[in-house]
Amino acid sequence: MPTTTTTSTDSPDSPDFPDFPELPARSPLVSWLAVVSVMLGIFSIVTTEILPIGLLTSIGSSFTVSDGMAGLMMTMPGFLAAASAPLVTVATGRVDRRFVLGAFILLLALANFLAAAASSYWLVLVSRVLVGVTIGGFWSIGAGLAGRLVPAPSAGRATAVIFAAVPLGSVLGVPLGTFIGDAAGWRTAFLVMGVLSLAISVLLILVVPPLPARAPTRLHVLTGMLKGFNTRYALVITFLVVLAHFGAYTYVTPFLEGVTHVGAGAVTVFLLAYGAAGIAGNFLGGSAVVRHPRATFAAAAAMIAAATLLLPLAGTSRVGAVALLVLWGVAYGTVPVCSQTWFARACPDSPEASSVLFTASFQATISTGALAGGIVVDRSSPSMVMTLAGTAAVLTVIAIGLHRARRVTWPDPAPLRAASGEHPGSRHS
Repeated sequence: MPTTTTTSTDSPDSPDFPDFPELPARSPLVSWLAVVSVMLGIFSIVTTEILPIGLLTSIGSSFTVSDGMAGLMMTMPGFLAAASAPLVTVATGRVDRRFVLGAFILLLALANFLAAAASSYWLVLVSRVLVGVTIGGFWSIGAGLAGRLVPAPSAGRATAVIFAAVPLGSVLGVPLGTFIGDAAGWRTAFLVMGVLSLAISVLLILVVPPLPARAPTRLHVLTGMLKGFNTRYALVITFLVVLAHFGAYTYVTPFLEGVTHVGAGAVTVFLLAYGAAGIAGNFLGGSAVVRHPRATFAAAAAMIAAATLLLPLAGTSRVGAVALLVLWGVAYGTVPVCSQTWFARACPDSPEASSVLFTASFQATISTGALAGGIVVDRSSPSMVMTLAGTAAVLTVIAIGLHRARRVTWPDPAPLRAASGEHPGSRHS
């Protein structure tokens, strides 16, 4: 599986890190267990972050708040993650990455336990603040660790495994959380996630090797990246496509219940179909985006546009709704790897800084999309949310087309090719 980031390409022998110590040799089994532990950490984070999507109406009814107000559970983590990603990465720049990752997953466990015990909706929102800090810190560091956990030839596969946590959170986490919520109450779903997070934090400490910090990321590096045309373009298209997705997907449960007229149990099945398609999209997109970053990203955005624009029409039937959710799932499964690849290509010499900008922009837009969708759904309908989201996705396709029409090139992506096995003469569309 080709890698989708450049984060695995720097090495201890690089002149940028002349004093970086060699790590002791480890068995392949232990090395891959470390990769899996990071993947499980991201899985627990993604699941916790989007768990309210499947439980939105039940949590809202528990505290007598509207669907739009309940959508704040999706809005707050994203904004906090966007702010914490650069701040936490800079603040922990010289701390062993293993302990940083373990600490963030412990914080995630605390957030889940707080949500499970919350006596008011505001305490639930406090727990979501903790989730946001965890997302920003863990993602910015964990997403780029593949090359430090396995030998260089396996870095691409390891990156694919780590990023598979995103669709896995949809295919397993959210439907399972929704099922638990329906069977035993939404608080139980958060309680289960808290216990799982505790177990993952122990696994991280046990199997991830000591990872002394390399050259710490500085704020001036991040601000310097923003001056680049390709970085700004990556921000624009990431904003548009993530706005489209989360503006609509946050309220997919009210849509399915109010427009498709399915019960809570059927919603779980529909979300499961979406998540399974997302796993396929993750690996299909990862295979294509290294060689064809523009075409792959544009195809994903076009599929999201088609699904969301057609749902108000064809989503009135169960067959139509499932078919469009599958299309949507395949498309969105591709989006994170596409976005990270654009940021990585925009600044191949600063992999951790690229991950920070990717995380911050992605999470800020998740919040913006959920907030905008909440305003629309409270003042109009879930169908209108889908239509507006589809319009944003169409704008994404147009923006990517303009990037290609201007024949814009990226800086020399030699590190990316080295990690992915791509040859220097490959073309990128």
